This record gives sequence, C-alpha cells and structure tokens, in this order.
Amino acid sequence: MELANIEKLLEKYLNAETTLAEENDLKNYFLSDNVAPHLLEYKSLFEYFSISKSERYTKTIHLKSQKKKWKWLSVAASLVLIVSVYSIKQANDRRIAEKAYADTQKAFNLLSTNLNKGTVAIGGQLKNIETVERKIFKQQH
Repeated sequence: MELANIEKLLEKYLNAETTLAEENDLKNYFLSDNVAPHLLEYKSLFEYFSISKSERYTKTIHLKSQKKKWKWLSVAASLVLIVSVYSIKQANDRRIAEKAYADTQKAFNLLSTNLNKGTVAIGGQLKNIETVERKIFKQQH
C-alpha cells in the first residue's frame, strides 16, 4: 500500500472514522518490516494491540458470595412483616371487642331503665290490687 494512503488511513484511525477493513490494512502495514521512518512511533501501538489480543487471563477468580447477607435480610424483613400484621390484627380485634362491650353496656342500661319503669308501674298497680283485695276480703268477712 502506498505511503500517502497509509497516512490518510492513519489520520482517519486517530479520528475514529475507519472501518474494520481499513483498520486491518493499517495493522498489516505496521506489523510489516516496511514502515516509513516518520511513522515508526505508531508501529509499537499496533504491535501492542496484536500482542494483547492474544493474551488470556488464566487464573481463577474467586468472588465472595453475598447471598448470606441477602438471605438474613429477607428473613428479618419477613419477621418484621409478620409481627406488624399480628400487631395490627391484635389492635383491630381489641377495638372490635371494646365496641361490642360498649354496645352491650348500652343495651343493658336501656333494659335496666325499662325494667325499672316497669317495676315502678307494677309497684303502683300492686298497691291498687292490695287495696282491692282488702276491700274484697272485708266484704266477705
């Protein structure tokens, strides 16, 4: 490939405007032994890319699992939810029981009031009956 074309491709490469085929042409040029002296500084760049492309990391990477933390967090969240639901249910049951107790007290007070009225009324009638009985017994004797 002629030098003017390589210089244009290199300029495009540095501006990130090259295609993969053009980059491959540049790589082939700079990995060859026919590099122009004023472009030798770019030779090491393309050699580095070529070498690093074939490098592989072979050591095993050990990652610490964080599942235990999340496991305990979910257990704690479940317990908080259960305690909250139980507390709300207990408070609701207590409120219902207190309302039923208050309603029962009102009913007993109403019944007591009406029974007292009836007792007073019957008490007055009993006096009338006793008076009538006395009169009847006096007439028979």
